Amino acid sequence: MRSPIRPLITSALVAACALSACGTPSPESDAAPSSDQAPTADSVAGAATETEEAMTEPSLYTLSTTTLDGEAVDLAEYAGRVSLVVNVASKCGYTPQYTGLQELHDELSPLGVSVLGFPSNDFGAQEPGSADQIREFCESTYGVKFPMFSKVQTKPGAEQSPIYAYLGEQTGELPGWNFCKYLVGKDGKPIAFFKSNVEPTSAELRTAIMDAL
Repeated sequence: MRSPIRPLITSALVAACALSACGTPSPESDAAPSSDQAPTADSVAGAATETEEAMTEPSLYTLSTTTLDGEAVDLAEYAGRVSLVVNVASKCGYTPQYTGLQELHDELSPLGVSVLGFPSNDFGAQEPGSADQIREFCESTYGVKFPMFSKVQTKPGAEQSPIYAYLGEQTGELPGWNFCKYLVGKDGKPIAFFKSNVEPTSAELRTAIMDAL
């Protein structure tokens, strides 16, 4: 009589041979491929190039000028802030806007907003004074403490300030009178242009500034 144990032994031996032939899977073969790969030299160099290009791309903050005291200054120090660039004058009907501009600067400067004043004699010869006269007038009459820069020409021409040449090119707008305002974003790119009659306290201007933040 044929023993029933023999088929069982035979089946077990066949299974053992099959396992031996296939081998035991290694932990490495079971592991899912990693999606995190070390950056290559090319990718690092590419990222660095993009950063350099962003930093050197023309903007308000790649330009330089001089302070009201005649000291050279790079506007790069305002990078990362929202700026309100205003062509100001001491003998204009809009001159009382100095009060609102200073209040705006005081209130929003801690949030990252700067008012930047650029005296100009372009319109009605309403900024005829020297730097000392401008400073004295602004400080004693309106308590101006926001940054003020040297007198500039905003109109097109050989003497036009590079700052206003840039702002005009980017927005298609140049001041038509004193106290026009450019809102400039944290990246130094103009966001909006406001005419002289837009008060520093206007809801329109304030909303635009807060949106830029």
